[in-house]
Formats: sequence, C-alpha cells, structure tokens
Amino acid sequence: MEEDPTFDPDLIHSIFKSVWTRMALERERNEAADAMDNEAGPVNATSKKNRPTTANANALKLSCELLRLFITEAVQRAAAIAEAEGMTKIEATHLERILPQLLLDF
Repeated sequence: MEEDPTFDPDLIHSIFKSVWTRMALERERNEAADAMDNEAGPVNATSKKNRPTTANANALKLSCELLRLFITEAVQRAAAIAEAEGMTKIEATHLERILPQLLLDF
C-alpha cells in the first residue's frame, strides 16, 4: 500500500521554529518598550520568552498531514474554477476566489 506524499516533518519543524523565534523576538521588543513605560520593571519574571517552544513528533506528523490536505483541497477547488472558465491552468485569481471559503472550511 502506497502512502500519499506528504511534507517532510523536519521542514515543517524548521518553519515552526523560525516563526516561534520571530514571535519571541517581537515579544521581547514589546516587553522592552513596556518596561521603559513602566518604572516598576517587568511584571512577570517567568515570561514565555524564557521557555522554549517545542513540538513532539506526533504533532509534527499531524501538522504535515493537515498542510497536505489543505493544499490538496485548495488545488482541487481552484482547478474546478479554472475548468468552469475553460482554462487548463490554475492561476492566482482562481486561488484568490476559493481562499475565503477554504479558510472558513478549515
């Protein structure tokens, strides 16, 4: 039995780590700005920036599968729109037309 192609969990983990790092840096900047406004100093010494964010293997597999399903559904819906218009290629406008409902469905 052949499995459907999916995303590499290491790639998805790298993307997640990149986003988590960016969010942590943004949070630090916001806290620094708040600390300057507040003379009392930091409100909570055990903030989220001190705790690393991680994802276990099952969560990464599930994220890969959800991403695969989301993209497959987007392509199928966009292809239906393109076919209804008599086109053989999916264009950005087809994706733009299906995205609002797709996001509501997911």
